[in-house]
Amino acid sequence: MLAASLDLPEGEPSALALLAHCFTCGKDVLAAKRIAEGLTKRGIGVLRFDFTGIGASEGEFANSNFSSNIADLVRAADYLRKSYKAPAILIGHSLGGAAILAAAAQIPEAKAVATIAAPSDPGHVTHLFKGRLDDIAKDGEVEVSLAGRPFRIQRQFLDDVTSHRLLDHVASLHKALLIFHSPTDDTVGIDNATHIFVAAKHPKSFVSLQGADHLLSKKQDALYVADMIAAWAARYLDATTAAVADASNAPAISDGVIVQETRASTFQQTISVGKHRLIADEPVSAGGLDTGPGPYDFLLAGLGACTSMTMRLYADRKAIPLERTTVALKHNRIYAKDCEECDTKEGMISQIDRIITMEGNLDDDQRKKLLEIADKCPVHRTLTSEIRIVTRAAE
Repeated sequence: MLAASLDLPEGEPSALALLAHCFTCGKDVLAAKRIAEGLTKRGIGVLRFDFTGIGASEGEFANSNFSSNIADLVRAADYLRKSYKAPAILIGHSLGGAAILAAAAQIPEAKAVATIAAPSDPGHVTHLFKGRLDDIAKDGEVEVSLAGRPFRIQRQFLDDVTSHRLLDHVASLHKALLIFHSPTDDTVGIDNATHIFVAAKHPKSFVSLQGADHLLSKKQDALYVADMIAAWAARYLDATTAAVADASNAPAISDGVIVQETRASTFQQTISVGKHRLIADEPVSAGGLDTGPGPYDFLLAGLGACTSMTMRLYADRKAIPLERTTVALKHNRIYAKDCEECDTKEGMISQIDRIITMEGNLDDDQRKKLLEIADKCPVHRTLTSEIRIVTRAAE
């Protein structure tokens, strides 16, 4: 169990942020508390928590590592998603910033990522106990003093933290990135910010924290960071958060789907499916804001999900050792004359390419049968049968 604090503004928050603290600091370090305070004043809720073995969280710090920090962040995001709504902003301080960058791809709802004094290589943290590296390698585990407190560091921590290629995550972030760093930071040098900024793709921004120390000990520095994050993130959250808020005005329906224009752009739509809220849009190149998948993306997603679910049901019922199914789909328009088995011979027709990867110790007969079952999923049958769509004006 992880211990956490959820700071909420008065009224409905415009967005939720997930905040990761610095190495060995904890959720109640002054910088984290003050950033959360500043963001809640700007209408943004903040979840800050203790990593495994830190503060009030369960587990042993000696058994944790950078990978477990990433896993903790994903679990915290899952909690927000299930209990409130998914975090739209990810914030990480020092090693927490590196963990946020590594975890961001597993939190798809997040649109904006902010790092504060983050190292470009998680292995940078080992300089805090570099005088004991040989002892750790030889003995497997030693006690070190960090910020005046004793911590046990294991060899597996060193092996794990030095194995991560953080800049690869940065290069494939696909989210807006804001980098805070002090040019006088004597714990994590400013060159780390340079490496992260160069590796990242746009949109990316850098804010210099001139005069601030690594831990943002001065209250005005932490509050400045909060104000900057709130103002910067609004540019990337407005369209999405407004669309989700507007979805609450959609007409009620118990057994179907409601799609409604947001009017935030030409194409953006809210999709309401029971209690679930989704966004549909088109890419910027097509005149949209790229705030959500397009209509054909949802069509392919429905077919892919149905395919995988149908295969899972069959495999479980027949005790086939199918461990995991991955379905990759792509929609194209092709000339009908190029399709020998098609009845239509003129003009263009739609073609969906579906590639199914099956993991597990399966023999050839089992794989063949599962591929046959894939074609029997209900959505597949719907798409390949005669469909009647009845359209009428609402009364």
